[in-house]
Amino acid sequence: MGENKSDVLQGTLDLMVLKTLESMGPLHGYGIARRIEQVSGNTLALNQGTIYPALLRLEQRGWIKSEWGTSETNRRAKFYSLRRLGRKQLETETRNWERIAATMARFLTPSE
Repeated sequence: MGENKSDVLQGTLDLMVLKTLESMGPLHGYGIARRIEQVSGNTLALNQGTIYPALLRLEQRGWIKSEWGTSETNRRAKFYSLRRLGRKQLETETRNWERIAATMARFLTPSE
């Protein structure tokens, strides 16, 4: 990764993928990775070795499903979409992340 790009914190990629699929609908892996990079303001860089193992893990957990389709470049691609269980997990992960972020904010904010 370049100097201005950050590694994805462990445990956050699942949340980013689930949220991306919730907001964008079905996408192929490349599209998910590019959207995450775009939303991050290009501070994150995801490669195939990062995104595809995450997609496989989420699919094995039953949070997303995949179907073969045709990409915008007329290539065969696997498209991923959110399952009902994934929506529930997204709610849980969002609450957990908000709690962690609030805790970290207390550490980073000078105490009165």
